Amino acid sequence: MIEGKLRLILGITGASGVIYGVRLLEVLGREIETHLVISDMGAKILELELGLTLDDLLEHATSVYPNSDLTAPISSGSFQVEGMIIAPCSMKTVAMVANGIAENLIVRAADVTLKEERKLILIPRETPLGRIHLENLLKVVEAGGTILPASPAFYHAPKTIDDLVDFVVGKVLDLFGIEHNLYRRWDLPEQG
Repeated sequence: MIEGKLRLILGITGASGVIYGVRLLEVLGREIETHLVISDMGAKILELELGLTLDDLLEHATSVYPNSDLTAPISSGSFQVEGMIIAPCSMKTVAMVANGIAENLIVRAADVTLKEERKLILIPRETPLGRIHLENLLKVVEAGGTILPASPAFYHAPKTIDDLVDFVVGKVLDLFGIEHNLYRRWDLPEQG
């Protein structure tokens, strides 16, 4: 779609599991043009869970926008991107995306991503899921989004939290066709 470097938007919201967004940014920032938006609560969770601040993420992002800036380039469909990832995605953000309530830049960019029929991937990190959560997630899927729960596999024999996180991050990369070796893919042992 776009000549040159792959271009993606990454939103980080205030759900637990901010490690998924940070790891995505680290991996994407190496080869991908990454446009980052972090919500106020996302920044708070970043500090609480990882002891990091937005300044710690700047080196990995191509551009960073305040969540309040609805004039940012990524708020327009004319800004060409392959897609958007929200990791982690709070249930508040899911509800706003599902219902078209674009009152902040993360949700506006997600809304634009859907209306332009680009790939939108939400990584919810909530359990258990109630009926309202499930209905909102379904609405996002029906609008063209993809729900990728933060549910790592165990067939690759993870040894660390990083192994678990890399599995989920690798699944996101797979959906965008980005090559990686973050986890061992499923393969049955040879039968003797």
